[in-house]
Amino acid sequence: MAIREILEVPDARLKTVSKPVETFDEALKTLAADMFETMYAADGIGLAAIQVGEPIRLLVIDLQPEDPDAEPEECDHGGHHHTHQPLKKEPRVFVNPVILDPAEELNTYQEGCLSVPEIYADVERPKTCRVRWQDLDGKFHEEAMEGIMATCIQHEMDHLEGILFIDHLSRLKRSMALKKLEKLRKAA
Repeated sequence: MAIREILEVPDARLKTVSKPVETFDEALKTLAADMFETMYAADGIGLAAIQVGEPIRLLVIDLQPEDPDAEPEECDHGGHHHTHQPLKKEPRVFVNPVILDPAEELNTYQEGCLSVPEIYADVERPKTCRVRWQDLDGKFHEEAMEGIMATCIQHEMDHLEGILFIDHLSRLKRSMALKKLEKLRKAA
C-alpha cells in the first residue's frame, strides 16, 4: 500500500483516454488499494487511475456515508463540544465501467476534483444511470445508480475519456476557475 502523487491540472496526462483493463492480476489489486489510500489521504470520494498516472479504466469510489449505527465520536474543537457520527467506509471498485441508458432528467451538483484542488462548480449530469462494470476478479456487475453516486461515477468515468469537470463549464467559468487555482497555488 502506498500513497501516490495525484496529477493536477494542467498536467497533460489528465487528457489521456484510458485503456481497457484486460489483465485482472495482483498488480491491479495493488493499484486499487493504493488508489483508496491516496483518495482517503486527500479526503476525496472518488479517484480514477489516470489521476495517479495510470491510464487504465479503473475507478475507486467511497461516498463514506455517516454511519447511523456507530457510536458517535465526541469532538472538541477549541471550546465547541459536539458529537458526530463516524463515517462508514464503503469502498467500491469499478473496472471498465460503461453507462447504460442515462436519464434524460438532469441533476445539478456542486462538484470538485482532487486534480483541480480547491475549485468547486455546479455541473449538470443525468440524474440516474445504469452502470455495468467488472470487479477486480473480472466478474461483471450491473446496477442502477442515483443521487450523489450517479453524479460521482459519471464524474470519475469522464476521467477515463480525458475529461475534467471544469470542461463541462462555459469557457468563461472555466478560465475563472483556472485563474483562481493559479492564485491559490501562488499563495501556497
